[in-house]
Amino acid sequence: MDLGGIFDALLTIVSSPYHIFLLLIAVPIGMFFGAIPGLGGKLGIVLAIPFVFGMDATAGALFLIAMHSVVHTGGAVPSILFGVPGTGPDAATIVDGLPMTRNGEAGRALGAAFGASGLGGVIGGLFILAVLPLLRPIVLAFSPAEFFLLALFGITLIAMLSGESLIKGLMVGFLGLMMAFVTLDPQTGTQRYTFDLLFLWDGVDIITAVLGMFAIPEMIALGVAGGSMARADKAAGSYGLGSVFRGIGDVFRHWGLSLRTSLIGCFIGMIPGLGGDAASWICYGHAVQSSKTPERFGEGAVEGVIAPETANNSKEGGSLLPTLFFAVPGSSGMAILLGAFVMLGIQPGPGMALSGMDIVWVLIWGLMLANIIAVIMFILVAPGLGYLSYVRGNLLIPFVLVLTFLGAFLSHRAWENMVLLIFLGALGYFLKKYHWPRPPFVIGLILGPIAEDSFHKSMSLWGPAFLLRPGALIMIGLIVLSIAYYIWGVVKNKKKPEWQHAD
Repeated sequence: MDLGGIFDALLTIVSSPYHIFLLLIAVPIGMFFGAIPGLGGKLGIVLAIPFVFGMDATAGALFLIAMHSVVHTGGAVPSILFGVPGTGPDAATIVDGLPMTRNGEAGRALGAAFGASGLGGVIGGLFILAVLPLLRPIVLAFSPAEFFLLALFGITLIAMLSGESLIKGLMVGFLGLMMAFVTLDPQTGTQRYTFDLLFLWDGVDIITAVLGMFAIPEMIALGVAGGSMARADKAAGSYGLGSVFRGIGDVFRHWGLSLRTSLIGCFIGMIPGLGGDAASWICYGHAVQSSKTPERFGEGAVEGVIAPETANNSKEGGSLLPTLFFAVPGSSGMAILLGAFVMLGIQPGPGMALSGMDIVWVLIWGLMLANIIAVIMFILVAPGLGYLSYVRGNLLIPFVLVLTFLGAFLSHRAWENMVLLIFLGALGYFLKKYHWPRPPFVIGLILGPIAEDSFHKSMSLWGPAFLLRPGALIMIGLIVLSIAYYIWGVVKNKKKPEWQHAD
């Protein structure tokens, strides 16, 4: 490994006031696009392309990667404070982030999210440096067979997120899987449950589904209950700078979880086609599965904020690898970034390993520095953001609903999505009211298409024998272990004395 080139790239950034200026401009822009539901990093890159056109290739690429890498850090803010995900992958943060806000711990939840995002981003960059020599065999080891079983592994997490009722969780999860089949058949191109509606040809929009399942029910519940998002009074609330630093400390107190979910996010990001939604939910499920007290999740467990936020940002490092060295984008955001790189005169592909490593090192350092800058910026404003959780519902609800409907429209520029939003919002409200788990719906919707497409490809290539491939057998083993661990936990919990259940 060229250590001299790595540190020269860092010096190139920190010794140039111009490059530092670009980072300080790109980071708040990226956080803004993440914090406004429906905008997201993809739209941010598209809008930034005219401004970086004609720039020096290094400077332009640094600006774009810095902006893109902090989008999910910004998306955590509305997820935690209002239950409105800024981006699709931030939906997993709502499950415990919003209950923390209701418990008067908005500052702690924001601190945990920012600390986890910064740590995940730095580990994502370090991960690239570590695995570059092993890159080719790792990326090429994943075939459709492993994709299918990885998606199946994610779907088994429905059991972990079902709380006390596995049957309810499975029913909601299968409802999400059914919604995933509303699209054109990927093999024949025939319509499936689209009712001749053109906007459903590409399937149910994930952003709209997440907003409907989480944002609308929370606003209805807030309107019915009255008051503010935080149930604790202001005097007992935790939103000052001390509570923000406490949340950051939680990230390092749970260092094992933070490290594991960061690495899981990196690996998932490195596999083209899975994306941030899968990374955040799989890591959230891992946090529940590995906890000694899984019953706390969904009620305001700080680990439920840490796990998806580390994954969201670390997967950007992983997805940068196939994008730069194989010209195969690791995510939809990276696909747009790939086009922007080509426009700047950077030619991703195997040739990067021979003649483009100076740009690669700059991008890796830019990704890590952007995450550190984002954390510092957010820490400064976090106490003020925490106050928003005490805004009265009659002032907050119209604002959040406007953001929600705007997000549903902007995600695909289709007014029909707003009708779908209302339908899913009503469904989500009844699920919430009668204590049915909502996360399994989103998991089924996200992982269903990945599982279906990979299954068809695997059957075409190998037939049923695809299950006997070495990578597939490893994934099957993980699935069996995951289910066995869950059953063991349920049995162990039932054997506890009644007084221990009460705790």
